[in-house]
Amino acid sequence: MSRKPIIAGNWKMNLLQDEGRELFEGIKSLVSGLSESQLPEIVVAPTFTTIGVVSAAKASWGSDKIKIAGQNCHWESSGAYTGEISVEMLKDAGCDYVIIGHSERRQYFSETDEMINKKAKAILAGGLLPIICCGETLEQREAGVTDEHIASQIRAALKGLTNEEIAKSVIAYEPIWAIGTGKTCDSVEANRVIAMIRRVVKEVSSEEAGNAIRILYGGSVKPSTIEEQLSQSDIDGGLIGGASLKADSFNEIITNSMKVAV
Repeated sequence: MSRKPIIAGNWKMNLLQDEGRELFEGIKSLVSGLSESQLPEIVVAPTFTTIGVVSAAKASWGSDKIKIAGQNCHWESSGAYTGEISVEMLKDAGCDYVIIGHSERRQYFSETDEMINKKAKAILAGGLLPIICCGETLEQREAGVTDEHIASQIRAALKGLTNEEIAKSVIAYEPIWAIGTGKTCDSVEANRVIAMIRRVVKEVSSEEAGNAIRILYGGSVKPSTIEEQLSQSDIDGGLIGGASLKADSFNEIITNSMKVAV
């Protein structure tokens, strides 16, 4: 089954509004002259304060070749949750996707599998799509529990979702030991883990949903690695951190991804 690749840039806690607008314009300069059939699906995830200016730049451009993601959300639609942001607010700001379950959220803010499941349900109910992150620590990998740990994360995140909801969601496998370290999981091994994730998705939903869902690799993705990663059977794109903060490197990743059949 042909799945359209996704190249997603997670800006994390970086870039002020003018910098975010400039980066968007730099990516736009590459993709504006290309058709959507030539391109992977391109997603950028600015900080909450920068979503507005990126969304405005996108609106003035009048193209949907670059999608926008929020970096997190709350599962409630409104209420006394100081510092949080709802799915409706992200949608109103111009978002198409929401990243949830990132290892940094789990590690620094004690997010649980149950919370991530509630967020996934809220995102889908609100008309956006979740990018659900999963991954193992170096200690878990060395202990030989990578598959068991990630399968547990996936089962919990997808609990109670319909097959249709699962099919249109996105999963990102990010080995924690490779995030921001410069270390990249070997493409064959990353593909093995992602194929395992796909089998788990089929177990909790259906063969069709498992074949349709797009599963990305994240963890020090670079222009030099993306082509080999996308050449694997089950890797459907990349969730990119540091290399997404400069138009030159992010555009090179997009360009190199296009060398593999889109």
